[in-house]
Amino acid sequence: MPKIAAPTVPAHRDLVRRRIFDAFATLMDERSFDAITMAQIAARADIGRTAIYHHFRDKEAVVVAFATEETQHYLADLRRDLALVPDPVAKIRVYLRHQLQAGQQFHTGMGGILYHLLSEEAMEKIHDHVAAVEEVLEEILDQGIAEGAFRVSDRKSAISLLHAALATRQLPLAAVEEFVLRGLGHMS
Repeated sequence: MPKIAAPTVPAHRDLVRRRIFDAFATLMDERSFDAITMAQIAARADIGRTAIYHHFRDKEAVVVAFATEETQHYLADLRRDLALVPDPVAKIRVYLRHQLQAGQQFHTGMGGILYHLLSEEAMEKIHDHVAAVEEVLEEILDQGIAEGAFRVSDRKSAISLLHAALATRQLPLAAVEEFVLRGLGHMS
């Protein structure tokens, strides 16, 4: 019987999955998705070449599971911080800060090129993560519109334009905040 690295089998599985995710993230910082193999992920996670397949069928399953876990953590942190501020202007500032920090942490190598390498099924799952984050933004915009803090005639366009402003992650947060708030019709 193989040894487990945690007190229980479920805890062991979680530990191994976390090591796989950490290995995957490190490899994505070093090379492109298509240049990564399951054997490389397993080696970096310090598990056997075949053991990785007990957890994931292929590297596409790794990226989807990785994105799912990271999105869950991201949303929990974002919602926690949003609950600390009452007004929609402050909430937009929190949202922007989280988006810029998340972009610096998790999006290295996971841009448009990666999306062209994934199956349609995987892309739908990844899109579900994007939609979950956009729902939070929609809630903030709805609150701001209802309270008169924002003047937005086309919410869908506003969301797209806001995310476009976040695409250039090297800009200072204050500049992004000012641009986005003016775009939402908020004059401070």
